[in-house]
Amino acid sequence: MAGLTSSTIGRKYAMALSAMFLLIFLVMHLSTNMTSVFSEDVFNEASHFMGYNPAVQYLMQPILMFAVIFHFAMGFVLEIKNNKARPIKYANNNGAANSTWMSRNMIISGAVILAFLVLHFYDFYFPEMNYKYIQGNTPDETRYFAELHHKFHDLWRVALYVVAFGLLGLHLSHGFQSSFQSIGARHPKYTPVIKAFGNWYSILIPAGFIFIAIFHYVTQ
Repeated sequence: MAGLTSSTIGRKYAMALSAMFLLIFLVMHLSTNMTSVFSEDVFNEASHFMGYNPAVQYLMQPILMFAVIFHFAMGFVLEIKNNKARPIKYANNNGAANSTWMSRNMIISGAVILAFLVLHFYDFYFPEMNYKYIQGNTPDETRYFAELHHKFHDLWRVALYVVAFGLLGLHLSHGFQSSFQSIGARHPKYTPVIKAFGNWYSILIPAGFIFIAIFHYVTQ
């Protein structure tokens, strides 16, 4: 890992791989949460399986946490090193003409998303750890839907989720294609396909999470 992250190219490659892992996770996470819209029982069953399956808890969950921390840490490192490499901004550089706003401000959207993840952990992960390992409660296969539903009782929390997932969509709109480019997927034949798929992904995934939050708010 040290060799992979010792150069700028290696760091970008490693960050792209972590991004792709997180892209897959978002699809899985959305698929599970979306069942709460259609069936309380199915959501409870899926959540209980994810919450007590040893492979998920002791293998996939640590890998996911590492990928999240690594992705954001590497993003900040790359931003700092890029700024140091360009200490003087050319007066004739028209950033808006050469790149999109999001591509120039990925670090900002990333920081906001990271702050949202802290809230998300506070809402769901920490209470789950408290329920299972600190309080030592007996497993209850019917509790998950009520816990999720209750979290979206307040409008301010729903608004935070909407804003955060909106920023996630903007972040993904650039990050999706960028991650493929970083691992060498630059062939003219595939670039339009990757860009189109990335655009749809950056819209549908955040929209799905926003829909879930709004659904649970309006059905209180």
